[in-house]
Amino acid sequence: HHMTNTGSIMETATAFPGNTGQRPESVAPLAMMLRYNGYSTAQFGKNHETAAWEVSPSGPTDRWPTRSGFDKFYGFMGGETNQWSPAVYDGMTKVEVSKDPDYHFMTDMTDQAIKWMRFQKSLTPDKPFFMYFAPGATHAPHHVPQEWIAKNKGRFDQGWDKVREETLARQIKLGVVPEGTTLAPKPKAIKDWDNLTADEKKLFTRQMEVFAGFAEYT
Repeated sequence: HHMTNTGSIMETATAFPGNTGQRPESVAPLAMMLRYNGYSTAQFGKNHETAAWEVSPSGPTDRWPTRSGFDKFYGFMGGETNQWSPAVYDGMTKVEVSKDPDYHFMTDMTDQAIKWMRFQKSLTPDKPFFMYFAPGATHAPHHVPQEWIAKNKGRFDQGWDKVREETLARQIKLGVVPEGTTLAPKPKAIKDWDNLTADEKKLFTRQMEVFAGFAEYT
């Protein structure tokens, strides 16, 4: 991270060495190395590798995706965006997304990515390609179509204490973690589920239903 001056996220960059948020010219991004070796390259979705003060029409644009090795970029600049009404760029040009009430950026970026891959296979079938596909999920804001939230209705009603026990048991059964693995102590700031009020339980189960729906939709 410090070699690329990204010792922290862009919004908390400082003047200290390795933490400026500005990739030095001595560092070649992966996409640039691949393009120099004959690949077509594209990035879709989230780009959180450009300093916040460089995300403007006045530049500098040296560290935008299409100046960092990507032939194609379709996505948003920064760590998050509204998934219903995102700030989307095609290359370095701001685009107006559909006003359709059913519009969602996840679907839009996926359609754009599929279209790009089809172009590659149709026009240059013998040329290798590299795609960096980075959805906004599950970073906030957790915007997801209602039907995907509904799929998880009641799924977390037992509360987080029971859910973490069930999750660990399932991981052991699947061989994700070894037999004998135990749960880490719960942070003191997190109350026992049984000590929450009815309103708190309702809020937190709903939040988890939305989060899970966003993850599954992505």
